[in-house]
Amino acid sequence: MKKILRYLLFFFTSFCLKAQTAYPTLFEETKGKETPEYADVIAYFQTLSNDFEEVRIVEMGTTDAGLPLHVVLFDRQQDFDPKKWHETGRLVLFINNGIHPGEPDGIDASMMFLRDILLSKQQVPNDLAMAIIPVYNIGGHLNRGSFSRVNQNGPEAYGFRGNARNFDLNRDFIKADTKNARSFQLIFNWLKPQVFIDTHVSNGADYQHVMTLISTQHDRLGERLGEYLEKEMNPLLYQKMKEKDFPMVPYVNAWGGKPEDGWAQFKDNGRYSSGYAALFSTLSFMPETHMLKPYEQRVYSTYALFETFMEVLEKDGERIVAFANADRNSRKNQRVFEFNHTLDRESFKMIEFRGYESGQKPSEISGHPRLYYDREQPFTKEVKFFDHYKSGLSITKPKSYLIPQAWHNIIENLQRNGVNLEQLKSDTLLPVSIYHIVDFQTAQRPFEGHYLHSQIKVEKSQALMRFRAGDYLIPMNQENNRYIMEVLEPESEDSFFAWNFFDTILQSKEGYSAYVFEDLAADFLRQNPEIKKALEEAKQQNPELANSGPAQLRWVYERSPWKEKEHNRYPVFRID
Repeated sequence: MKKILRYLLFFFTSFCLKAQTAYPTLFEETKGKETPEYADVIAYFQTLSNDFEEVRIVEMGTTDAGLPLHVVLFDRQQDFDPKKWHETGRLVLFINNGIHPGEPDGIDASMMFLRDILLSKQQVPNDLAMAIIPVYNIGGHLNRGSFSRVNQNGPEAYGFRGNARNFDLNRDFIKADTKNARSFQLIFNWLKPQVFIDTHVSNGADYQHVMTLISTQHDRLGERLGEYLEKEMNPLLYQKMKEKDFPMVPYVNAWGGKPEDGWAQFKDNGRYSSGYAALFSTLSFMPETHMLKPYEQRVYSTYALFETFMEVLEKDGERIVAFANADRNSRKNQRVFEFNHTLDRESFKMIEFRGYESGQKPSEISGHPRLYYDREQPFTKEVKFFDHYKSGLSITKPKSYLIPQAWHNIIENLQRNGVNLEQLKSDTLLPVSIYHIVDFQTAQRPFEGHYLHSQIKVEKSQALMRFRAGDYLIPMNQENNRYIMEVLEPESEDSFFAWNFFDTILQSKEGYSAYVFEDLAADFLRQNPEIKKALEEAKQQNPELANSGPAQLRWVYERSPWKEKEHNRYPVFRID
């Protein structure tokens, strides 16, 4: 703790001296107590853009708050063109702030860090191209107060977690219900960063660490970047942060238990920012400062982490670019993709955790036992960290997918995410594989505006189907194959099907009057003895079916030519 205090005193003195002459931030002027309002954040970056040729601000898309999303670009070569960056093999870093505006640490750290780069007080790789979203959740930032984060220690006023429509934007990266997410997808696929950082503040247990870190799950990331992240980059980040007197641990994912008993790595599905970025072969991170630490410590630790990233990128930037290029090219030809990863409880590593002794004492409210942490009893222990996940489902990619043009919302989502689609020029008869949804579970309570499907099961059949001019073909020879498979394969836990994009197929639109269909069904069974035999076998195996006339009539209808072909037929087709 003494080292941290010395580090903070050095930082504070240094920043105060800088603030006297050059671009002070509100955070510095208030000695770490306040964070600026939205208009002041944008004005600060605009000042840097006006005064330094290496900075440009662009507006890309809008938000649910009705205000544009700003992207601050830093480029010493003043190209400000991601296409040129990638043509010349440059490293692209993308920092996102204020996704939860009650967690503004990254906003203040980014303001100071970019300023210090421009004033040559921070060194960055010569070929670095950097993009910063100053405030992603603008609506939440405008909803300013001081009580919404009851567990957080400062700043004096801050924004709210939900956006202007009360969406949690860090659950919206696949479904893209918000204008914010749709704009972000366009920005991300414009930048194509090799490294992505999304700044946060944690909630949960109490411990000594100021900074924790979610690195995207390396098994899901896979290939060269996954191996490099696990074996080299993560160890280096933790080592260097410890040298800066901000020893990190992985995000303390110990809900319902004690941290000293160990915890599992957070699994960042595609709905989360880092999991979304990983679908495009990007090293992605969510720094999570500790909510109970004073605000100034949290901001300085975020600043120190930015500094640490720059040191790692200076050392390994060329390798990271090479790994990302190789992985993205490899996705074009990858044959089998893995989904629905589950924690491997047999595999773990020991990490150093600096915590506080916890215990139970009577609640002053209820009198029942309650959890508490005793800061007078700090400890340092080796704990288990479970950071390996196994594939729960493997699917071979098709040669192409086919999507009827009627599903415009799916098509628009794919286009925003950089997927190449080709429209059929004429009506065409094609052999396709068809998924039929045979079972799934649906959540009983809403989650971010949806009733999520899970435990999805399909059956596959083949048919010759006619597609119309204007329907869309998706060739599976793309860098973005991983994203395409993740959202279009219905059994994937973050698929568009799981997020209710196709729920209209789950409801039958036609039916029958029983007294009319009885005669048609009897005639149908006489003409199809094999179906009659199957009905008798089903009745023997299912007493409930055998004792219900309406159930047997429904059974026959489901297997008859009158049954509507669209019901439970997944309307994304595969050319295998």
